[in-house]
Amino acid sequence: MRLTRVRAMAGCGLLGLALPAGAADMRVVQRDFTFSEKELRVKVGDTVTFVNADPVPHNVYSLSKGLEFEIRSQLPGKADAVPFPRPGTAEIRFAIHPKMKMLVHVGQ
Repeated sequence: MRLTRVRAMAGCGLLGLALPAGAADMRVVQRDFTFSEKELRVKVGDTVTFVNADPVPHNVYSLSKGLEFEIRSQLPGKADAVPFPRPGTAEIRFAIHPKMKMLVHVGQ
């Protein structure tokens, strides 16, 4: 499993998203219809970037209360950043493949 942690520079944001000072970006790769991480721990304000390394589109989402998001039809090679603004645990899923899942634990 690979996990890349990239510190955001002041005034810069990944994919045009501004990150709070000291916020980090974690990278999760989708390859062979699995996430590169089963569980991930981040801090409030951190961002997780989901990268599609498969040759087909993906749909990544969370219905976890307070941490809901949906990346619709993420094309191969694309990366989408998702901010995690509050504490909690987000169960991340892939719409077409229900066994494809991971957890993001967001703490203070």
